[in-house]
Amino acid sequence: MDAIAPEGKAACIEDLKRRILTQDLLPSTYLDEVEVGETYGISRPPVREALRQLAGEGYVVLHQKRGAQVAPMTHKTLRNFFIVAPMIYAAVARLAAQNATVSQIEEMKRIQMAFRAAIRNRNVTERALMNERFHDAMGEMADNEFLLPSLRRLLIDHTRIGMTFYNPRMASMANVQAIAADQHEQFITLIEAGDADAAADLAVAHWELSRSQMESFITPDSIDIPLGTPLSGNSKVSA
Repeated sequence: MDAIAPEGKAACIEDLKRRILTQDLLPSTYLDEVEVGETYGISRPPVREALRQLAGEGYVVLHQKRGAQVAPMTHKTLRNFFIVAPMIYAAVARLAAQNATVSQIEEMKRIQMAFRAAIRNRNVTERALMNERFHDAMGEMADNEFLLPSLRRLLIDHTRIGMTFYNPRMASMANVQAIAADQHEQFITLIEAGDADAAADLAVAHWELSRSQMESFITPDSIDIPLGTPLSGNSKVSA
């Protein structure tokens, strides 16, 4: 068991990340260490190491005597998400345009190809994960140890929120994903050109595209139900 622990732990971490991002493990769910160990074939010590790493990256919260809990999405966290997202996304895009290497840009192009393939195949899970990878790659390009952890924490909730409402069969959603994919291409072009100002502006526009979809899901149109004819001033209500 000890000989395979490092490999098993790495597989455990990556799969738990995927399950959290795609809401296979819902926010606030508690993770049982024994069950996690049995699922990935590792003992309790590497399970605890994996959960500590996930906690450090914002995927779970560790509670004394209660164990690991999938990061909640509360009113406060969502409000803070909406407040800081455009600032962080714009700063990351600006620094990415200034610092990106050729190999990083090539990797971003490969991720973008996978993102477009997921859209064509209407693969909701893969689309969400490739979008997260695209923006994480931009964070790597930014090369800033203060911004990257914040970006990654934002991307966790951004991806989870997206998984909640995303429906590729909706005509409006198809239009949004086409715009988003085109904006990804524009990011690549601007980063290759080193145009930091335009990249930051595009990041804000890209965020607004996501924000509008989130808001339309949270505040949908009311159901049109007839509520009856208003009573006139001299009308009587029968018992």
